[in-house]
Amino acid sequence: MIKPTLTSLLKINKPLIIAPMFLVSNTKMVIEGMKAGVAGCIPALNYRTLDELGASIIELRSAKVPGGSFGYNLIVNKSNIKYKDQLAVLCEEKVDFVITSLGSPEETIRMAHKVGIKVFCDVTDLAFAKKVETLGADALIAVNNLAGGHRGNHTPEDLIRELDSKTTLPVISAGGVSKKVDLDTMMAYGAVGVSVGSPFIASLESGVSEEYKQACVNYGAKDIVLTEKISGTPCTVINTSYVQKVGTKQSWIESTLSKNKTLKKWVKMIRYLLGSNAVTKAATEVTYKTVWVAGPTIENTTAIRPVADIVDTITN
Repeated sequence: MIKPTLTSLLKINKPLIIAPMFLVSNTKMVIEGMKAGVAGCIPALNYRTLDELGASIIELRSAKVPGGSFGYNLIVNKSNIKYKDQLAVLCEEKVDFVITSLGSPEETIRMAHKVGIKVFCDVTDLAFAKKVETLGADALIAVNNLAGGHRGNHTPEDLIRELDSKTTLPVISAGGVSKKVDLDTMMAYGAVGVSVGSPFIASLESGVSEEYKQACVNYGAKDIVLTEKISGTPCTVINTSYVQKVGTKQSWIESTLSKNKTLKKWVKMIRYLLGSNAVTKAATEVTYKTVWVAGPTIENTTAIRPVADIVDTITN
């Protein structure tokens, strides 16, 4: 069976999505990505209000060029109390695509498809991939063990090959890509395109502090560690002195409460609120409390560059 390519799914020139990153992604990045012939995606949670979310969509639509595409990421589990309202705005404004994360995409797929929006779902294993396939997803975002943020457990090769051979959906690889040879490798495994985040943190257009961007230049793959202190789910961050000081494991209280099925979701929600607040401050302010989310592909980040240059490095 011939599966649709990422370029055909989104009508873009190059098989690349600039991945949605909390606080990092913004309209400037996506606009420059569209001009370079790729797709860009922004977390809906980057906007405090629905009016701000709607305004960003209008801005992107007015800037859209042939060969480019834009979409939004939705956290679809109960920790995101804004989810249903955000989904309504995305559907009303008819964005090009939605990427779902951390929950069941059933409602998102149903609502989005009514207005012609494509839905790609984050998956880390075959079991969840089969579920979203049944629900009608348009493609899989295969989050592997080289991804930044909430990464998967499988290698890119193992995950892509399994999902490609055992589902009918096109596979978009997420993690481990920072240059053209990486893109070619993922495509050789069976991916139809890639979703790339960490290399774009240190872009001129990204929405974070110069200190955060420079950290992605100064640190490398060996400096990436997993922490449970952002969302309760292991997340990759740069191992700064502050991260070393506070540790990367849940407190004994959190760990104990997480074993209770009734309390588990509330512990995660509280941890998410506390952790995202720490990430927000570190990303936007000069502070000793540096909690910088990034993946191992910052190894090949050697300078702060325009989005268009980074796209060129990966695709040409």
